[in-house]
Amino acid sequence: MPHNNITGVATISSFRLCVNLSFRLQVVMSFHECGGNVGDDISIPLPQWVTEIGRTNPDIFFTDIEGRRNPECLTWGIDKERVLRGRTAVEVYFDYMRSFRVEFDEFFEDGIISEIEIGLGPCGELRYPSYPAKHGWKYPGIGEFQCYDQYLLKSLMKAAETRGHSFWGRCPDNAGSYNSRPHETRFFCDGGDYDSYYGRFFLNWYSQVLADHGDRVLALANLAFEGTCIATKLSGIHWWYKTASHAAELTAGFYNPCNRDGYAPIAAMLKKHGTALNFTCVELRTLDQHEDFPEALADPEGLVWQVLNAAWDVSIPVASENALPCYDREGYNKILENAKPLNDPDGRHLSAFTYLRLSPVLMERHNFMEFERFVKRMHGKTRSCSIFSQSLLMYRVSWWKLLSIFYLPKTKKD
Repeated sequence: MPHNNITGVATISSFRLCVNLSFRLQVVMSFHECGGNVGDDISIPLPQWVTEIGRTNPDIFFTDIEGRRNPECLTWGIDKERVLRGRTAVEVYFDYMRSFRVEFDEFFEDGIISEIEIGLGPCGELRYPSYPAKHGWKYPGIGEFQCYDQYLLKSLMKAAETRGHSFWGRCPDNAGSYNSRPHETRFFCDGGDYDSYYGRFFLNWYSQVLADHGDRVLALANLAFEGTCIATKLSGIHWWYKTASHAAELTAGFYNPCNRDGYAPIAAMLKKHGTALNFTCVELRTLDQHEDFPEALADPEGLVWQVLNAAWDVSIPVASENALPCYDREGYNKILENAKPLNDPDGRHLSAFTYLRLSPVLMERHNFMEFERFVKRMHGKTRSCSIFSQSLLMYRVSWWKLLSIFYLPKTKKD
């Protein structure tokens, strides 16, 4: 790569191949490592210069109550701390985005790159890494709070002092562990501490750190990619949705218990920056979850309805993708149902859908026939689903979503 030395999957030659095929590109700015999560069959760590800093200052990574570091991405506690060779984390993200825009200028100017998805956390999603498989988490564990690095602890203490209750400057010590159930903890059980004065203070702070991170990075993304559509991804944490506390959502940073809408503030933040929302798990059916994991009290349909409506209520575009491999007609029908809800008086619909992903299993004859039927119905080419049309729904397939995996431009101070 020329002077900026940007490496990774996104190369000029691969972009030109897409141009020759008359494709448009959605490019993902990925500021996280790839590997170690569900569906990952590749390992791409953070850049070596970042991991070297992490060896001497491990607090640049998210940390759990046991002191275990998660090098999947950088803690939001260093967004404004100059601990990355004289730069803050937000400055590093901006330097990369600006360099990418300059390096691939011809593809922006020609409209080949039609959208930039901004990674805001683990797996490119706006959330805390609260359920890492590498630390032993298994579905449907509630996960753990990820705010034990020195920078987030300092932020928490400052917030408590500002509130006038310095003794609140601590993280919960009764929230269980990665694989706990809500009723097994004093914090998340019905009537638990999550709804106490202290609990509400802590969860407000924890979720505000998440929203502030998105606010900072998206503001700079709009500067770097002025004139190009911006999007970001939100994870679909549907397990324990039918409990009062919504524990798995709380540890991930979504303050969404049964008596509070935790997604409306996030939608408002995205609206502020003109950012589209990409949401997952639109293929999942609540009935299937109850049959497979009845103890999880999951409700993916309820979650999808809440999040999509939070976004539509502030008039931001909503795209989606499947969370797990999907080859059956029931899953495809659920996607179609969510893509354009029947009888919606405002005619609201998904702006795009990303299918995950090309594989040998998909190419098996029966599976591919179901997939072909699904694509035709998405575009309104069957009599049974004429409400869908290409003017309403853009269809894209993820194997042409080219990733740029946080390999940063070299500078003299690096």
